[in-house]
Amino acid sequence: MVSKHLICPERLRKIPRQFSWVDHRLVRGQYIEQCSHHAAALYLFLVTVGDSQGLSYYADASIMSCLAMAPNALQDARSNLVRIGLIAWEAPLYQILSLDHSGSASLRQPAEHKVPRHAGQPTSLGDILNQAMRRAHDQL
Repeated sequence: MVSKHLICPERLRKIPRQFSWVDHRLVRGQYIEQCSHHAAALYLFLVTVGDSQGLSYYADASIMSCLAMAPNALQDARSNLVRIGLIAWEAPLYQILSLDHSGSASLRQPAEHKVPRHAGQPTSLGDILNQAMRRAHDQL
């Protein structure tokens, strides 16, 4: 067994007054496994800049600049986070969503916060798999 010890005791982290700690359920609830690298970077950014209610209103240009992300990468990352229920977005406002949920709502997103799909737009394999996971989860 590995013996734990502080590598840098003078830099022991403390809970800050800001509300920017990352919830461990991000890993335990397997959300992180559903995130692209860009989505994980965007989530970390939003958690860091969000207020006590998880709200932030950074403009796309500012986010792309901070994260060195192209417009399509930001859009895909945002869609990924909305789809798996980590954020809600109504331009320009972002909300980090609580990971406290119960029952079949765990993998669902409120209808008003889903990313709209246009008629004729192909469904991604990720969307198909997420729908199958939700159905399987609902049947438990």
